[in-house]
Amino acid sequence: MLSVHERSGLKSLPDAEFAMRLERTQRLVQAAGLDAILVHSNEADFANVRYLSDYWPLFESAGVVVPAEGKPILLIGPESEAFAEDRSRISTIRKLVEYRESAEPEYPGLPVSTFAQVFDEATGGKPVRKVGLVGYSILPLPIYNSVRAALPDAELVKADDIIVGQRIIKSPLEIETLKEASRISEEAIVAVLPHIRAGMTELELVGLFQKELYGRGAEYEALSLYVLSGRNSRHAISRPTHKVIQPGEMIQLNVGARVAGYSPCPGRPICIGPMPTDMRRLVEVGRDVHYKTMEWMKAGVIASDVVKQFYAYLEARGCGENILYGPCHGLGMIEVERPWMEMTTDYPLVENMTFQVDTFLQGPDFGLRWENGLRVTTEGIELFSDKLMDILELPL
Repeated sequence: MLSVHERSGLKSLPDAEFAMRLERTQRLVQAAGLDAILVHSNEADFANVRYLSDYWPLFESAGVVVPAEGKPILLIGPESEAFAEDRSRISTIRKLVEYRESAEPEYPGLPVSTFAQVFDEATGGKPVRKVGLVGYSILPLPIYNSVRAALPDAELVKADDIIVGQRIIKSPLEIETLKEASRISEEAIVAVLPHIRAGMTELELVGLFQKELYGRGAEYEALSLYVLSGRNSRHAISRPTHKVIQPGEMIQLNVGARVAGYSPCPGRPICIGPMPTDMRRLVEVGRDVHYKTMEWMKAGVIASDVVKQFYAYLEARGCGENILYGPCHGLGMIEVERPWMEMTTDYPLVENMTFQVDTFLQGPDFGLRWENGLRVTTEGIELFSDKLMDILELPL
C-alpha cells in the first residue's frame, strides 16, 4: 500500500513526511514570534510528539523542542534512549529526568541533560525570550517548573495551534493510512461477529477482537475497545467488564486498529436475537441521523450548521431527550481530537479535514453508537468505513 512502509519492523510513514512537518512547524514558530516551542506528550496523549518525531513514549513522557532556527531535539526519560534511537526521526535526542516515569526514580550516576542545556543547544546559544507550550492541557507541573527555572526571563505562552492546526488538515499519506486502519478495523468486526454468543463476557469478546486486529497489522488498539452490553452500553466513556452478555440486550461495539499512529474506530450497535421494539426504533433513528449528518457535510459548510440540523432532526423524530452530545469530532492520531462540532463552533469545513461521525443516543436502559470515519471533500464526504450498516441482529 502507499501509506506506510516497513522501517525496522514498523509500518510507518516515510521520512519525507516528518521532514515536511518539521520544516512547516519551524516556519510557524518564526511567524508566531517565538524563539522555540516545547511540545509535550505522554503515553495516552502521544500525538503531538509522534506527529513530529514518530516517537511514542511508554511509561515515561516525551517532548520536542523546535527552535525558530536550528535543529529540533527530542526529549525523553532516562530509560528510553535505545528505544528512542531506534524509532525517532529526530536525530538529536536528550535524556531529562523530568520525563521519567511517575514512580520518580532518581537514576544516580546516569548522565542527563537540563532544560538550560537543551534550549542553549537548540537555539545555538541565542537569548530565549518567548517559548510556546504545545500540549498545554497535559503539561505536568515538574516540567513547567523546570522550564521556568531554566528560562527565568522568558515568556511562556500556550501555542497548541502551531501543531494542532497542522494536524486538522490531513496529507494524502495520512488519509491513506486512516483508510488502511479503517479497513483492518472493519475486517476484524466482520471476522468476529459469527463467533459472538450469549454467555460470553465483554472481556472475552475483546480478546477475540484483539486477535483479529493485531493479526491484520494493527500496531495497537485505536482506543480501549468497547464491548459494552446491557446498561453498560449507556456509558459514553467506559471499559469492558466481566459482565455476561445476554440475548436481547444492546451490545455496543467500537473496534479500532491503530496503524502508523492513526486511530479510526468504527462503532456498531448489535443484539443477539431480535431487538426489542424500543431498542430497534432508537437504533434506526440513530442510523438515519447518522447518514443525514454525512449528507450535511462538505467543504464550506459551517460546523455549527451541521450540529443545529442534527439536533433539529432528532427533536422532530421525538428523540431530543436521547442526545448526550454530537454529532462529530476530529479524527487522526487520537480517535477523538480537535476540531469538535458543537453549537458554538463557527469554523467552516475544509477539504481533507477528517472526522468521526459519532452518533451516540442514550436511553434509560441502553445506549447506542453509530460511528464512521470520513474526510471532507468539495462535493461532500469520503467514508473510511461503510460495512455492517444494517440493523445487526445475530442468531441466538
